[in-house]
Amino acid sequence: MRRLAICLALLPGAAFAHASERMVILTLPTGWYMLGAGLAVALTALAGLMAGRLPAFGVRQLFERPAILSRPVSGWIVALAFWVLIASGIWGTRDPLTNLLPLTVWTVLWVGLTLASVLFGNLWRDVEPWTGPVRTLRNMIGRRGNIGLARLGHWPAVAGYLGFAWFEIVSLSPADPFVLACVVAGYYLLILVLAVLEGEDWLDRGEFLTVYFAMISRIAPFWAEREGTRLRVMAGLPGAQVLRLAPLTPSAIAFITLVLASVSFDGLTETFWWLALLGINPLEFPGRSAVQGVNSAALIAFWGLSATLILCAIRAGLPKGAFRQAAGPVMLSFLPIAAGYHVAHYLIALLTNGQYAINALNDPLGRGWQLLGLPDHWVSFGFLTTHRGVLAIWTAQFAIILGAHLLAVILNLKLTERLPEAGGFRAHLPMTLLMIAYTVFGLWLLSAPTAG
Repeated sequence: MRRLAICLALLPGAAFAHASERMVILTLPTGWYMLGAGLAVALTALAGLMAGRLPAFGVRQLFERPAILSRPVSGWIVALAFWVLIASGIWGTRDPLTNLLPLTVWTVLWVGLTLASVLFGNLWRDVEPWTGPVRTLRNMIGRRGNIGLARLGHWPAVAGYLGFAWFEIVSLSPADPFVLACVVAGYYLLILVLAVLEGEDWLDRGEFLTVYFAMISRIAPFWAEREGTRLRVMAGLPGAQVLRLAPLTPSAIAFITLVLASVSFDGLTETFWWLALLGINPLEFPGRSAVQGVNSAALIAFWGLSATLILCAIRAGLPKGAFRQAAGPVMLSFLPIAAGYHVAHYLIALLTNGQYAINALNDPLGRGWQLLGLPDHWVSFGFLTTHRGVLAIWTAQFAIILGAHLLAVILNLKLTERLPEAGGFRAHLPMTLLMIAYTVFGLWLLSAPTAG
């Protein structure tokens, strides 16, 4: 019987496999897309410099309504939901594609909420889980003072985002429900203690998710402004809010350069080029443990390289002594790039893992329920194996990347209108070249073959 089984196993037959979207992307003329995008950025910068007048980026109020819940009340509701998710991560299934905690953190929050905030403003303010508990605890213990964390600016948020980026990109099991539950619960408690000691206003500068969503949501064409118990819903050209921001401080510049670097590095570490550089066969990728050490160091180095290139491009176009005054305003123009590449990079994850998130809501406890009426085998990735489906995704990614860089160029021109020493062709040439390179690099990352 054993010999018969071996013989049957050795017989030729059909092999069942799946084709990834990168296999189809490699058949597309992506090089022409990159060339066209680079030319579009260059022509936009040239046209903006030659134009006598740039868009006004006006803002108008659409309507006003009462706020449904105060931030402390919504904070308590979200905090309770947060601990339910933690319990799901600890005691639920270990499958990250059926457990609600990893699906909520990596798909709903990190991808879905980012996209929603880029369109409709800072929605994180309504779902962050700290304000309510912090205010209640400070009132209970009679805490009124602070411990001086405000003097650190955004540096605590920089440290938090760096730890988050390492956990997502480099650590061995960021999607394991139990590991993720322990990390997220520990981070929540750390921020809770610090905010109770310092005050809830510190969250706006010291908590990395609060800082991140506040920054990337500034390019939204729609947003809400709270005044007491009223909400004013506003509209304007994408980036209108950016032009009304104060110049970025050094710690805020460090934060935005880290955001830019981390998402790009996440895409880079998956490419055949990077693995070949490390001496690893991309077709026999041994797993994260084989590259954990080098990727940990490379993440820091890539952040340093990205920050250096950006700041040097700003400095190269300025007269001596003008860099300190111009760096803060000019760095605001990189907010669209940070938001745009994040959305484009994780678009496929949203389209695929988003289905698993909906499926998990259909049966949150794995009991065979159908709360949303979905069939058993509802999740489908067929659109990733067709030329039409992948072309639509690539076109969307291309449009997002190009649109983000064109907006960045226009915002840079608008922001430097206030700085006479930062005007003119010579001042904008280094930044324009950097924007072109960033555009081509971002599109290359999205089209390059990847392992894993």
